[in-house]
Amino acid sequence: MGLEIPNRAVTKPPLLRPHGIPPRGIAMDTRSRLFEGRFGRIFRALAPADFGANDTETEQLLETVAAAMIHEADCPKDGADDEESGIPAAYTYLGQFVDHDITFDPSSSLMRQNDPDALVDFRTPRLDLDSVYGRGPDDQPYLYSADKDLLLGLPLSGEALGQSIGKAQDLARAANERAMIGDPRNDENAIVSQLQGLVLRFHNNFRRENPLLTFEQVQQQVRFHYQWVVTHDFLRRVVSSRVLESVLPHLFASRNHGNVVDRPPNLRFYRPKTSAFMPLEFAVAAYRFGHSMVRPGYRLNDRVAPIPIFPLSTLPPGCARPVDDLRGFRAMNPQWAIDWARFIDIEKRPAGLEDDAADARSARTQLAYKIDPSLVDPLSNLPLSVTGPNPGPFTSLAARNLVRGWRMRLPNGQSIARTMGVEPLRDEEILIGSAADDAADIPPITKISARFEGNCPLWTYVLAEAAHGYRTKPEAEAVHTADGDHKIDTPKLGDVGGTIVAETFAGMMLDDRNSFWNLWPKWEPDKALGGRGFDLRRFIRYALA
Repeated sequence: MGLEIPNRAVTKPPLLRPHGIPPRGIAMDTRSRLFEGRFGRIFRALAPADFGANDTETEQLLETVAAAMIHEADCPKDGADDEESGIPAAYTYLGQFVDHDITFDPSSSLMRQNDPDALVDFRTPRLDLDSVYGRGPDDQPYLYSADKDLLLGLPLSGEALGQSIGKAQDLARAANERAMIGDPRNDENAIVSQLQGLVLRFHNNFRRENPLLTFEQVQQQVRFHYQWVVTHDFLRRVVSSRVLESVLPHLFASRNHGNVVDRPPNLRFYRPKTSAFMPLEFAVAAYRFGHSMVRPGYRLNDRVAPIPIFPLSTLPPGCARPVDDLRGFRAMNPQWAIDWARFIDIEKRPAGLEDDAADARSARTQLAYKIDPSLVDPLSNLPLSVTGPNPGPFTSLAARNLVRGWRMRLPNGQSIARTMGVEPLRDEEILIGSAADDAADIPPITKISARFEGNCPLWTYVLAEAAHGYRTKPEAEAVHTADGDHKIDTPKLGDVGGTIVAETFAGMMLDDRNSFWNLWPKWEPDKALGGRGFDLRRFIRYALA
């Protein structure tokens, strides 16, 4: 592909502020594979939110909010419905993949009052694909072939209308069926598992097309393309353009000036000085917006009917009992190869589908649900394979998020809005329910308890802020579906949620001395892969080749 590989950094990463007491190993060279990061806070001066007279009352109130956020049980479906946004469903699982790449706290527990200053992020807070490459072929050779391809498992099959399955394979698995990958969480469900497989295939394809490059050079180029997708595509999809432009102006510059040298990021709040940290406001609240994007189920390919993401809490009337669900940590059903055209618009719709409603429905791009204070029913009763063997009383994902945020002593959403210099949402604008419903039919959070007056949990506030923006100043996403091209009004993260998310990603990229922002700030994706237009669609197409 005619690649040029830089030999040294052309800019220095900024000096970053130490956050709390330095953890074990923080003084090491940050290139060390043993380097650990620290969780911390962006808004350290703000008081934690307080919701009840005691712990029991607080947990009960938060569980009530969580219950109000859950949709009624619905049959898994792939047809259009009012809950859909204009964001293809693949971005939901790209968001989960990225989360696993940048943060992991294996020692935390919902069953105790956590000390945020004692939490260590055992994932590097960088977009470096350590969840894929692990500790490298020398230290974890079982992840690699002799020629340093990333290993894949048994072939998968399915039926697709185009070329959007490719030579699908499961992940390589041990005798106990657990995936042998850099981060076992990327086998949590069938979709993120096969997305992990696509990243492995992207690396392998890139290596084969560039045989003169060393493993380290291929790894760097794969990381650069991945970082480009996250910053130039994913963030545009989920963060309001107004907010994103204020943080990353280079994304909105002309073709010749779209880089961080000519238009550097504007970080007003996430500003460490010595080493990057993982903000709790991001990890425990703002970045969990993706939970509201999950559909109740998905069609993987034309051979299988829509399958629930996890078991339904109840079986809705008229809904056939599903024979299985998409939970992971097990060998993949060999007929479950994902037809990626059903998750992102990578292929044109075959002619004639409009004459067969069933074929048109099965071929359509499934869209993520709207970002709003609502979650689908399967997330209200998570299986043990996801919660772990000791989930405690919180099998509802919404309850786990809310209780975790309170135990991490996060401030409420309104106080962060004021600190940012924006007008907080009024209580009557914080509606607990789907953005697809009429606002007059959705109760505000204060109907649950007066303790939430001016005092909304940060995670709920971020979701309500996106839904409010959708109702007042919607932004449209263009998407190709089975019944044609559309622009669909789509909730996106607003002032509080969008700023926290965009600044955290920008801070991670600036701190990572090996990111393309620092090593090669004017780097652009390979022209054969789309150049500056490279995005998740092109990433997937290349991996499928």
